[in-house]
Amino acid sequence: MRYFLRRVGYFLLTLWAAVTLNFLIPRLQPGDPAEMMVKKLAGKDAELDPAKIAAMRAMLGAPEGTMFDQYVAYLRQLLSGNLGVSYNYFPTPVTDVIAKALPWTLILVGVTLLISFAVGTVLGALAAWRRNSLFDSIVTIGSTFIGTLQAFWIALLLLFAFGYILGWFPTSGGYDATTPGFNLPFIGDALYHSVLPAAVLLLLGPIGWVLGMRNTMIMNLGEDYIRLAKAKGVPDSQVALRYAARNALLPSITGLAMALGGILGGQLLIENIFDYPGLGRIMGQAATGKDYPLLQALLLFTITATLIANLIADLLYGVLDPRARKASA
Repeated sequence: MRYFLRRVGYFLLTLWAAVTLNFLIPRLQPGDPAEMMVKKLAGKDAELDPAKIAAMRAMLGAPEGTMFDQYVAYLRQLLSGNLGVSYNYFPTPVTDVIAKALPWTLILVGVTLLISFAVGTVLGALAAWRRNSLFDSIVTIGSTFIGTLQAFWIALLLLFAFGYILGWFPTSGGYDATTPGFNLPFIGDALYHSVLPAAVLLLLGPIGWVLGMRNTMIMNLGEDYIRLAKAKGVPDSQVALRYAARNALLPSITGLAMALGGILGGQLLIENIFDYPGLGRIMGQAATGKDYPLLQALLLFTITATLIANLIADLLYGVLDPRARKASA
């Protein structure tokens, strides 16, 4: 019980620190969003009127007072579920902006992440079981080579080849003129637009799981309980799956939980290259446009989801591995 209570305590302390940093970081950036919007409306060379800036700041609902007063007001808003109004999408509430982009990121990043985890774990386990074989060499060398390539370079290459030259897939957006809704034409159109960004994620996603699973399983194969299982005549398939792979999977579960929590951050680079309407794109827009409420909400959702996923992984780790509970005690 002490193990689980300690993990929950760490979670609450880390969550408070994350909320505080989430409040401070955007406000430490130079620039005033109200001043930027006035410049955009009046023109770059126009003389700024302090009264217009004050009116814009009041219209946007920008916080006033000292930093501590703003922090207290920020905590009150969080507890009441009020995340403010987006500056870039004024007067749309932040929650509405995120709700529109969330399904796109969950489907694209979530599905590709689960597929990458399954494929990478299986390939890594097979490579470890058949270590020093031709299959192991192809998997490890191929993964290492692909891992040296940059995601933006692969994305631009696929976009240029299959989007502009061959014209097989769309070059931007999440759908065409199809009316959004839960219907086959829209679903097919959305899947068609997601082929290229999904291909980039599926090409690079399994690499970390392959190498991590292979290295961990090779270490487990040298343990005494593996030799004992082989000496008792346990079939090789059971030794590989029930003994070596099962224990090697524990660190990957923690990594998967953290990766699932990070889904809410989206794939900023990939979504911006393909102009995909996900959370990563609006996060980039919020950062460049000084949209503090939207940026804070996205960062808060990402951090909170990651911490919750990590907490669940820690609790599962204590259930699956009794050694963790004994070490904590």
